[in-house]
Amino acid sequence: MKDEQPGFDLTRLLAERGAERYELHTRHLNHQLPRMLHTLGFDKVYERAEGAHFWDAEGNDYLDMLAGFGVMGLGRHHPVVRKALHDVLDASLADLTRFDCQPLPGLLAEKLLAHSPHLDRVFFGNSGTEAVETALKFARYATGKPRILYCDHAFHGLTTGSLSVNGEKGFRDGFAPLLPDTAIALGDLDALRRELKRGDVAGLVVEPIQGKGVHASPPGFLREAQDLLHRHKAVLIADEVQTGLGRTGDFYAYQHEEGVEPDLLCVAKALSGGYVPVGATLGKDWIFKRVYSSMDRVLVHSASFGSNAQAMAAGLAVLAVMEQEETVANARRTGDLLRERLAALVGRYELMHEVRGRGLMIGIEFGRPSSLKLRSRWAMLQAARKGLFAQMVVVPLLQKHRILTQVSGDHLEVIKLIPPLVIGEPEVDRFVTAFTAVMDDAHSGGGLMWDFGRTLVKQAVVNR
Repeated sequence: MKDEQPGFDLTRLLAERGAERYELHTRHLNHQLPRMLHTLGFDKVYERAEGAHFWDAEGNDYLDMLAGFGVMGLGRHHPVVRKALHDVLDASLADLTRFDCQPLPGLLAEKLLAHSPHLDRVFFGNSGTEAVETALKFARYATGKPRILYCDHAFHGLTTGSLSVNGEKGFRDGFAPLLPDTAIALGDLDALRRELKRGDVAGLVVEPIQGKGVHASPPGFLREAQDLLHRHKAVLIADEVQTGLGRTGDFYAYQHEEGVEPDLLCVAKALSGGYVPVGATLGKDWIFKRVYSSMDRVLVHSASFGSNAQAMAAGLAVLAVMEQEETVANARRTGDLLRERLAALVGRYELMHEVRGRGLMIGIEFGRPSSLKLRSRWAMLQAARKGLFAQMVVVPLLQKHRILTQVSGDHLEVIKLIPPLVIGEPEVDRFVTAFTAVMDDAHSGGGLMWDFGRTLVKQAVVNR
């Protein structure tokens, strides 16, 4: 009798077709992504990953200073999270029946709320943008007002509602009409007062530290904004999709400022453990009770895969690891070390303008140099496209030093470092050593780095 062959063998499929990855993406997915990766020399083939490192087929290791845009808070394939997912699959739970109450969502909500004791309830969705969409809907319904305020250069997601509070024009272009929401400058209390006086504002959504450019809200802004909003019966929405769960050296970034207690709080990314998409919107009891005001409204806002057992198990495991391994304290300690060592280079390199951030969310900004030779080359790059110099730094960090980073936004001369929260002094040493070598090369006025800069200039001109 012949052995039965499995109907699907993932290992075999990857072995047979894995080498086609870039061709498949070009043919069937976003064709500009492989084009961009080929242009930058980022078209690597990573074979495996663990913690804050990748390895290619030759066994070379790469240091991850991007963490999947913040998703990999615990690094990749943390054994505790892996075990939790194996356990929940092996349990064969009666998941997503839609008409029962499973224990895992309640347990995860309880754990999350313990870190924000002024909040009372949680809605689980599937992503950061969905967490923001939930907050926008809840704020509008609970206050009975239609308009949300947001900040210039904010990023809150790319679905239509969250795109309406996205402060970056490049993401919004071509997708109108959006919701009639209004931007103010981060920290501009006078603008907030003016908009609130119109009487139609449901709330303000704000990142305590903006991902684009790594700009923290000015001291006192969140607390004063909260007081103004409450005076006008509006709510404060803290978007902590990227800054939350220890990224900034506090469990949430808003906790850095005393007296701030958001009415709605959005988290996602790191809560997933890097495995199962999950988003959560935490809120005050009165908001949830207005939205879900009767049994007729029990499903007025829901998500098909929200609260699924795998996502809940991953979230519970993440929070357990963070507590056991003191991840928040490590992010604060390691972030301070990395930021201090980078800040010490500002006076040494004229192309470095500023190092800023908090915890393991750090921005390195480059600016116009003073020497004539470097100034002319800087001007060439700026004339072609702002942001090219930062990209010139990112590329040799990967190509020569095997360190993955990225610019913090389009048309910005800023690199954003958001590594896994588990890195320590060895990774700081490796990054600073590599970054110093790249800066030495940039300031020498020659070499491959500026040759690559000319390639980027030509590419920018072609794309205009």
